Amino acid sequence: MSVKTIVLGVGGSIAAYKAADLTSRLTKRGCDVHVVMTRAATEFVTPLTFKTLSRNPVTTSVFDEKESWHPGHIDLADRTSLLLIAPATANLLAKLAHGIADDAITSLALATLAPILIAPAMNGKMWLHAATQDNVKRLRDRGAEFIGPEEGLLACGYEGLGRLWNVEDIAARAEAILMDRRMARKLRAKKSSANGKIR
Repeated sequence: MSVKTIVLGVGGSIAAYKAADLTSRLTKRGCDVHVVMTRAATEFVTPLTFKTLSRNPVTTSVFDEKESWHPGHIDLADRTSLLLIAPATANLLAKLAHGIADDAITSLALATLAPILIAPAMNGKMWLHAATQDNVKRLRDRGAEFIGPEEGLLACGYEGLGRLWNVEDIAARAEAILMDRRMARKLRAKKSSANGKIR
């Protein structure tokens, strides 16, 4: 089985520490994980943590130096099989919904043709705000898939809907999306081969 490349976008939420566990789980499942962090995310978890767990360089800026002449975020956008954003903050959702590309994650999201799986994490009132819900709808309408958030005790001290979804379930859903893509490609190849024989 070929190794699948997952770009894991980590937003600036306290839940960023759970993304380290997610990185470890995906790597153990045989995925080639490349972590891309917002500047705010680096305030919660260091890039070195993700570099160690993924065994790959971590991107924190579109200006990160790469060995190739090809811009790093464009190279990742071309190679990735899935863009997984976890945790996704309200700010990140707003940028993604409106096509703002002022950091490595949002720039990569505009450049990739891969499916996008988003796991939000934020204050419950922020999640339920009409602006956030409009952004979620806009992203869903464009094909992005959401997993979570779930209800529970939030970092701000409130109980509510806004916790990052269970990490194991996020990893399982990411793997299922990759499997669906692989099956779809095989089906297309089989149909193409059959059409060629008919001719």
